[in-house]
Amino acid sequence: MPIIGNLNFYDKPVILAPMEDVTDPSFRFMCKKFGADIMFTEFISSDGLIRDAKKCLKKLELFDYERPVGIQIYGHMPDAMEKAAILANEVNPDLLDINYGCPVKKIANRGAGSGMLRNLPLMKEITERVVKVSKVPVTAKTRLGWDSESINILEVARLLQDCGIVALTIHGRTRAQMYKGFANWEHITKVKNHPEIKIPIIGNGDINDGKSAALAFEKYGVDGIMIGRAAIGRPWIFRTVKHYLKNGTELPEPDVFERVQIAREHLQKSIEFKEGMRGIYEMRRHFVLYFKGIPNFRETKIKLLTANSYEEINALLDFIEENFGHLKFNDFKSE
Repeated sequence: MPIIGNLNFYDKPVILAPMEDVTDPSFRFMCKKFGADIMFTEFISSDGLIRDAKKCLKKLELFDYERPVGIQIYGHMPDAMEKAAILANEVNPDLLDINYGCPVKKIANRGAGSGMLRNLPLMKEITERVVKVSKVPVTAKTRLGWDSESINILEVARLLQDCGIVALTIHGRTRAQMYKGFANWEHITKVKNHPEIKIPIIGNGDINDGKSAALAFEKYGVDGIMIGRAAIGRPWIFRTVKHYLKNGTELPEPDVFERVQIAREHLQKSIEFKEGMRGIYEMRRHFVLYFKGIPNFRETKIKLLTANSYEEINALLDFIEENFGHLKFNDFKSE
């Protein structure tokens, strides 16, 4: 039974990863509906947060129905990270997570995110200061190392544990890999099985169905799994994975009718939570994947990606239901 901070899990926890411009309240609503055990906000810039940047403050909005939920912050300045941690605590999240894993150039090259893997003394200072001021348990998310020649994940895990974090998520790629190639779970399991590591280890990378989730628990022995990109446009992946973990069988992919209903609900929530047209614009990445693989869908997809009103999108969803609803789940494949 994994214990993450003061959260007890009697089953294998399946966690939604923090993702910029993805894990907003509307997407978290859908993932919670399909069974995500823990969710995280989009990652939040410590610099933006302490400057009262509107976009950063908006990301602090949490709702009781989505608990347990964590806030993730990133930055490379100890004072800013400490102040951001204090501000994040004011909304009473269940967890506060530190991002030491983002590989994006504009973040990593400034020394934040995965850039911190090249400056462990600074990582130590920031982590200690965040843990000290946080009233809620602090976790961290990182990668194997900066590149294949500098894999230092075991050293990082020991350091973070000593600083007081209560759980560590490891993405099984280096920063240099970005999201290419395959995640190396052997390094994750080495950390998990090391006698000095006592905190829960959560595995992340290439979990996209029930079989890969089961392998993470059974072969690599992690305490929890985190799903990121595989959930975009597929919030039902949490239902799929949890069913497999419990029963050992794959659920069929949702058929067209169910996808349309999911898309409608997600759109409504997006418009409810976002100002102006953002609720529509930010749904486009999900629409592409909700209906990916349907044959002869290109023209309809273009219309979905250029529609500028709720009414127009709703009419298109009606059209999809009427013209493609006869297709069964095994007539196409979502990837």
